[in-house]
Amino acid sequence: MKIIKTHKDLEVYNLSFESAMEIFMVSKSFPKEEIYSLTDQVRRSSRSVSTNIAEGFRKRRYPKAFVSKLSDAEGEAAETQVWLDFALACKYITNETHQKLYEKYDWILGKIVNMINQPDKWKP
Repeated sequence: MKIIKTHKDLEVYNLSFESAMEIFMVSKSFPKEEIYSLTDQVRRSSRSVSTNIAEGFRKRRYPKAFVSKLSDAEGEAAETQVWLDFALACKYITNETHQKLYEKYDWILGKIVNMINQPDKWKP
């Protein structure tokens, strides 16, 4: 089993960071009139997944704080999926891009929920 020393050792953190960067790159092509709405919101929510995972990991010695931050990450991941739905409905992304990113966030959500359900497993 791999020893996890920092949040950067977590597979879920790395996938959430990578996915947020994919969303950043894809959202560069969104129309300028979306800069303060959809573009900004999908970027913020996708980045918040990673930041909340990192914060939660640092608070893992306190199970309630750990679970709270992971719950925030879960909510941000679900929000990101909704923004991806809007981007698809507005035809800013292709079905293929939507499906790929949506499935990544399904996986991220599953990993986060597993961590929430087993907070004691993550204590330092």
